[in-house]
Amino acid sequence: MDFGKRFRVRPGTEFELDSVDPGFHGPHANDVEAAESLKQNLDRITKLQRMLYAEKKHALLIVLQGIDGAGKDGACWHVMSAMDPQGVHVTGFKQPTAEEREHDFLWRVHPHAPRRGEAAIFNRSHYEDVLTVRVHKLVPKEIWKPRYDFINDWERMLAVENNTVILKFFLYISKEEQLERFKTRLDDPAHQWKISESDYTERNYWDDYIKAFEAMLSRCSADHAPWFVIPSNHKWFRNLALSQIIADTLEEMHLQMPKPSVDLDEIRRLYHQSVEAEKRSAGA
Repeated sequence: MDFGKRFRVRPGTEFELDSVDPGFHGPHANDVEAAESLKQNLDRITKLQRMLYAEKKHALLIVLQGIDGAGKDGACWHVMSAMDPQGVHVTGFKQPTAEEREHDFLWRVHPHAPRRGEAAIFNRSHYEDVLTVRVHKLVPKEIWKPRYDFINDWERMLAVENNTVILKFFLYISKEEQLERFKTRLDDPAHQWKISESDYTERNYWDDYIKAFEAMLSRCSADHAPWFVIPSNHKWFRNLALSQIIADTLEEMHLQMPKPSVDLDEIRRLYHQSVEAEKRSAGA
């Protein structure tokens, strides 16, 4: 199944989240059945990301958004597990600092965009400024509404100026699944540190967030920076779909290992010369 084609938000369309089943799990019934496919995808990512790092002609930006509990941290963990740490970094965007609030809303984001050869993962992102800001009316509509266009222009600039491939994933869970995940956090000492009062108070704004997400998906999915809505009630399927789309995208970049910048025959001569010298030294 081509998850990229199935879950991609077509540019210029009005997207409604009701059209997506958050419990969809594709052809596999469970994580055991999906394990081999996931492993193959992660192996592909490992190989291709190393080529991305070596070639240094492209950059890869992965954006993760989703309502609280959707699995952004887990998705980061699984995507990162396949990548060489030398060539990838993760940035989580929290509430802006006092200094950041004195600048335009993209000021704090741009330094974290990947350079050529790198992959960058945004755990939350510049889209918070048309999501949380909109839902909680932190700034007037005349301020946040033009930001869709600013975001589109910024992402287009990254694609054109720096050859950055942009993949944006909205992790979609049901309201019932969110509540169940919060209950798991409460019961599991290893995850209790993640729970907060806002997890529950923010549920009062569920419908407002859905409207904000739908506007984001409709206004900001482009050929050079597509949005994908990933059904995420099943964590294993979320990881499978993400890994397949990322691996397929890396393959479509037609990455190549760079040619050697040295004379290999000369390097081989020096190698054999060193081997012979050590043999003579050992026999002396």
